[in-house]
Amino acid sequence: MYQEEVNNPLKQSSVLVVGDAMLDRYWFGDASRISPEAPVPVVRVTRTEDRLGGAANVARNAASLGARTSLLAMIGDDEAGNKLMNLLEVAHVRPCLSRMQGIATTLKLRILARNQQMLRTDFESIPDGLALDQHESRYASLLPDHEVVILSDYGKGGLERIASMIEQGRAFGRKILIDPKGDDYSKYKNASVITPNKSELAQVVGQWRNEDDLFNRAQNLRKELNLEKLLLTRSEEGMTLFDDDGAWTVPAQAREVFDVSGAGDTVIAILGVMLASGADWKTAVLCANRAGSIVVGKVGTATVTFEELFPNGYQF
Repeated sequence: MYQEEVNNPLKQSSVLVVGDAMLDRYWFGDASRISPEAPVPVVRVTRTEDRLGGAANVARNAASLGARTSLLAMIGDDEAGNKLMNLLEVAHVRPCLSRMQGIATTLKLRILARNQQMLRTDFESIPDGLALDQHESRYASLLPDHEVVILSDYGKGGLERIASMIEQGRAFGRKILIDPKGDDYSKYKNASVITPNKSELAQVVGQWRNEDDLFNRAQNLRKELNLEKLLLTRSEEGMTLFDDDGAWTVPAQAREVFDVSGAGDTVIAILGVMLASGADWKTAVLCANRAGSIVVGKVGTATVTFEELFPNGYQF
C-alpha cells in the first residue's frame, strides 16, 4: 500500500503514458535432453510468468510511486490483451486501451532453461489508419487531465503519429518526455526532453571521442530538434543533462548491478512523476538517477516504491 496522501505528495501528480504496450511472457523450465526431431534442446516448462512490458512497464513504474497514471495504447482483442489489462489493474494504472480487431497484442515470449534464455518469440501487428485516427483522437481528449506526457517508443506502430502528438501536447502546455527508438530522431522535434542511453545516442550522432566531443554532438542534436533538454543515461557513468545552461552530470550511485532490463523505463517514469509534482529539472534528474540505481539491483523488470526512493520522507 502507498503512504497516506499527506506523506506522499506524488499522489497529487498525474502522468499520461502513451506508446507501445506489450506483454512480457516467461516460460521457465529445465533442459536435460536433445529433441529426436531436430538438434535442439527440449525445455520442460515448470513455471510461467507474465509481466508488463514496453509503455505498460513505464506506466507501472510511475504508478508505483503513487502518481495517478494513465496508459494510452492499442492492443488486440486477444488473450494477451486480457492479461495485460489484468496486470494494469493490479499495478493501479488506469487503462485507456483501444482493443482492435484483427491485430495482435505485442507479446514477447521468452523460454528459459536454468535461468538461461533459450529462445524468444515475438507476436505483433502494425495498426492501420483507422486505428491511428481513433488513437490520436483519444490522446487529445486525455491531455487536460494530465500534467506530463511520456511517449514510450518501442517502434511497434503505437507512436506512428508522434509528431502530431508532440504538437498537440506542447500547444496544451504539457511537458513531453520521450524514450527514443531507432536512428531517426527528427520525429521527436519540439519535445521537452528525450532520454537516450549511450548506444542509442551514438547511433544517431556517431561515437564521441571525449567529453568535449560528446558535449558538441549532444548540444547540436538538441538544438537541431529544438528540445529543451537532452538527458543521456550513461550506466556506470551516471546521467548528463544537456540544455541551454550547458551540461550537468549526476554520478551513478555505486551499488551491485543484477539486471539492467527496464532501467530506462524506470528513469523516464520517475522523471515524469517528479516533473508532474512540480519539481525542477535537476531535482527530477537526481530522483530518476537514484531510482535507476535501485532498480538495477533487482532481478527482472522491476519498480521503485515511494518508500525506497525517499526512505527518510519526501525532502524536496
